[in-house]
Amino acid sequence: MTNRAKLTKGYVDRVKPGAKDEFHWDTELKGFGLRVTPAGKVSFIVQGRVEGSAKEARLTIGTYGVFTPDQARDVAREHLRSMRMGVDPRDVKRQDEAAKVTLRQVADAYFARPGMLKESTKAEMERHVDKVFEAWKDKPLASITPADCRKRYEELATKGLRGKGPAPTQAAIAMVTLRTLTNFAMNEYKQLDGKPIIEHNPVAILKKDLRPSAPRTRHIDRRSIGKFWNLLTEARVAPKNRDALAGIDLVMFLLLTGARRNEGAALTWDRVNINDDDPTDCWWHIPDPKNRNPVWLPLSSQAVAVIKSRKRVKDNPYVFASRSKAGHIMDTRAPLEQLSKKIGMDRLSAHDLRRTFVTTGVKGCRLDLAKLELLTNHVPQGITARHYLSTSDLRDFHAEVQAIGDYIESEARVAEAQATGANVVALRA
Repeated sequence: MTNRAKLTKGYVDRVKPGAKDEFHWDTELKGFGLRVTPAGKVSFIVQGRVEGSAKEARLTIGTYGVFTPDQARDVAREHLRSMRMGVDPRDVKRQDEAAKVTLRQVADAYFARPGMLKESTKAEMERHVDKVFEAWKDKPLASITPADCRKRYEELATKGLRGKGPAPTQAAIAMVTLRTLTNFAMNEYKQLDGKPIIEHNPVAILKKDLRPSAPRTRHIDRRSIGKFWNLLTEARVAPKNRDALAGIDLVMFLLLTGARRNEGAALTWDRVNINDDDPTDCWWHIPDPKNRNPVWLPLSSQAVAVIKSRKRVKDNPYVFASRSKAGHIMDTRAPLEQLSKKIGMDRLSAHDLRRTFVTTGVKGCRLDLAKLELLTNHVPQGITARHYLSTSDLRDFHAEVQAIGDYIESEARVAEAQATGANVVALRA
């Protein structure tokens, strides 16, 4: 239904909603009107033809109450003047909205793209937005300056997120997240002339700081690995609680398999095969690893022993179950921080266990590095290997993981004997 009248406060107060949207057009200013929905929502609108365009543009000015009829009429005049000059106010509104888009909104749009990110990657980026950039997440992304980025990076690099000490690597990773989200926004949100709302990524000021760092090589020395294994075994005797035991067991599993922390932590019982009659037929499966190469991996007798010692928790599918929201252990820092200093190391991470697995295999067991790369699920880059070598089913490499498990166990016996003052000579095959 369409009505025409001078839109005054008294007139607007008298309008009643109908079965459909009803329009009331102002007789004083052509193109200025009122829309009333069946639910009774009353909004001021403006409608007109943009110069140079055959189509009319309609724009909502705002609701009655927020605007008086006279205030809305003044806004309508400005929009109609812009239309006569060839400017579509809808484009202006979209540009204004784009300029105000927040870091949180950009992140939500980036994460909403189906199949683009692994859950672990998304979780890390979410953590950066919510924790590292907590003070910025509800600010317009376009308002973040290069100086802001420099200051935040230096805070993180020198003090860490919680002020516990330098964390330059984590600072760099967080800034890469911000750079990625800003690049996404530069492609998604435009000005009227097609230029991005952010013409220069503010994180670019950190270009030199975000260069790839030298590869890390920290690992447990093979001469200390026996002592470390014994410390883990001792820690299992009287853990603080069930979650603490799961954390210790996960560390043992990572050391014996070379797995990534998240891949080991999220292991479910249905992806484990243990054959008591044939030790070479014991394996575990990673369906969606970091490199998206599903893989079946052999288990040494030592790794099998760790898994068999785990008690199944009712209605929990995970081997390393915990009371956390995820349902499984997420962090191995507690046992690693406690035990690293006892073997003469300042610190130790879950990824260091992965490097230890490879180094032990090469130096301690004289294994082929190419096989160890496969066992740690690094897909070969050579054309022949990529196209003709099976990189998924690695269960035939049981001898290699068993050699590493036996080496660690042998070194543990030597370390135990040395600790008691026994006269020990380590014999190697």
